[in-house]
Amino acid sequence: MSYMALYRKFRPDNFEDVKGQDHIITTLKNQIKADRIGHAYLFCGTRGTGKTTVAKIFAKAVNCEHPVNGSPCGECAMCRSISAGTSMNVIEIDAASNNGVDNIREIREEVTYRPTEGRFKVYIIDEVHMLSAGAFNALLKTLEEPPEYVIFILATTEVHKIPITILSRCQHYDFKRISIETITDRMRELMVTEQVEVEERALRYVAKVADGSMRDALSLLDQCIAFHLGEVLTYDFVLEVLGAVDTDVFSKLLRDVLGRDVPAVLDAIDDLIMQGRELSQLAADFTWYLRNLLLAKTSDHLEDVLDVSTENMKQLQEEAEMIDNDMLLRYIRVFSELSGKLKYATQKRVLLEVAFIKLCVPAMETNEDAILDRIRAVEAKVEHVEANAGQMTEKIVYVNDGATPKKPEKKAVLPKAIPDDVKEIVKNFRSIADETSGLMKTFLKKAKLSLGGDDVLQIVLPDTMSAQAVADPERKAELETLIANRIGKTVTVDVRQVDEGRHFEDSFVDIEKMIHMEIVTEDE
Repeated sequence: MSYMALYRKFRPDNFEDVKGQDHIITTLKNQIKADRIGHAYLFCGTRGTGKTTVAKIFAKAVNCEHPVNGSPCGECAMCRSISAGTSMNVIEIDAASNNGVDNIREIREEVTYRPTEGRFKVYIIDEVHMLSAGAFNALLKTLEEPPEYVIFILATTEVHKIPITILSRCQHYDFKRISIETITDRMRELMVTEQVEVEERALRYVAKVADGSMRDALSLLDQCIAFHLGEVLTYDFVLEVLGAVDTDVFSKLLRDVLGRDVPAVLDAIDDLIMQGRELSQLAADFTWYLRNLLLAKTSDHLEDVLDVSTENMKQLQEEAEMIDNDMLLRYIRVFSELSGKLKYATQKRVLLEVAFIKLCVPAMETNEDAILDRIRAVEAKVEHVEANAGQMTEKIVYVNDGATPKKPEKKAVLPKAIPDDVKEIVKNFRSIADETSGLMKTFLKKAKLSLGGDDVLQIVLPDTMSAQAVADPERKAELETLIANRIGKTVTVDVRQVDEGRHFEDSFVDIEKMIHMEIVTEDE
C-alpha cells in the first residue's frame, strides 16, 4: 500500500479526536443528542483548523444508527460508507471549481429526492466564498427552506466575502486557530504511534511555524521526518529543513544593529542566504524575535507569555536592557512593513538588506519614531569624539620645572534658588535656551514655564517626543548648569507634558502672567 500523509492518516473520525475546537464540538453534540439539528451551518476559520473534518463527522453523526453521546459509532453501515466516501447521503462540493449558477441548480433539483438510506442528505460546500453572485442568489431559497431531510454545511476561510443574505440563513461557527500546546500534544501522540523519536523542542517549533493550523503542522512534520528518515528528529534538523534561523543568529544580528555595524549585518545576511534560508521566513522570525524582546521589557512574568528555553530567556532579558522601547517599536514597524512587501517582491534580498540598514542608520527615515533614534546616534558619535579627546589630553605630558602639579580646586557649593530667582530665570529664559546644544534649543522654543516649588522650574512641553528629549538626564543637567552659571544658584528643572485633550492653563500656573511679562518662547 502506498504511503499516506500524516494529516490524512490521522484525520479525526469522531468528535472526541478533534482538538482545539471544544466550543463547537460541544454545541454540535448537544444538538444531536437533543434532536435540535439545524438545516444550514456556516463553518469559518483559517486553513487546517478542522472545518471540513467536523462537517464530515457531523454528517456521520446525524445519520448514525447507534450514536454514542452525540458522536458517530463508527461501526454501523452508514458510518462505514460515509468514511469510505461511498455514501449517496453525503455530497461534497468544491465551490472553487463548481461555482456557477448551473451547479447550484443541480443541487436544487437533487434535494427534491429523499435519501436512499439514513435520515439526512448532507451537502458540504467547501470554499463557499468562491461562488459567483448568481450562484449565491440561486442558493438563497433552497438554503432558507430546504426539505426536512436536507442539511447544508458551508465552509470558508473568507467569511467577509459571503453575502449577508446567506449569513442570516445559517448557524455561524468560528473555528479558532489551534494553540501551540494543543498542536504539540497531538503531534507527540502521533509520533508515539508512528514510533518516531522527536525532540520536544523540535515539535514546539513546528507547532509555532504552523500558525494555528493542525494540517500545516502535520505536513511540516512529515517533511522533516522524511528528510532525516531513521534518525532522531532534532531541533537543528527542523531548522535546516524549514529554512529557519536559530535565535543565536538573531541575537548576533540585533547586537550588530545596535552597534550600527552595517558591514557585519550584511555579512550575516549573506551567510544566511548562502545556507539557503528563506528570506520571507527570516523576516517573519526576526519580527517574532523583536516581539519577544518587547514582551521581555514589558512583562514581569515572562514564563507565562514566552515559549522559550531558560537560556534564551536570560539572553532576551539581557538584550532587553540594551534597547529602548521606542527603538524596539520602530524596528517592529520596519519589519512588519517589510513582511507585507516580501510576498510579491522579485528582489527579496535587496528589500531585506535595506530594512536592516534602516535599523542601523535611522537618518534614512523621516518618521517621527525615528527621530529619537537619530538623536541617539548623534549623541553616541559625540560621546565617542569626547572620549577620544579625553584620552588624547591624558597622553600630553606637561613640563612644570619639576614642580608638583597643583590639585584641582573644589567647586563652591551653590545655594538653592528662591521663587524670586526663578522669576529672574523666566525673564532671561530665551537667552539661556539659545545657549543649549543641538535639538534641545528647538524643543525649548515650544516650552511654557511654571513654578513647581521654591527652587523648581517647571518646563511644560506640548508633545511626548519633545518632553522625552528635554527630560533626558544629560540634557536636563546641561540646562540646570547654564541656569546656575547665570544666577549663581541651583535650580531644579522639572519637565512635564500637557495631558492630551487639556490646555496648559488647566493643569499649570503660568508664571509668565504672574510676573506680568510677555515672554516669547516660540519663533515668531
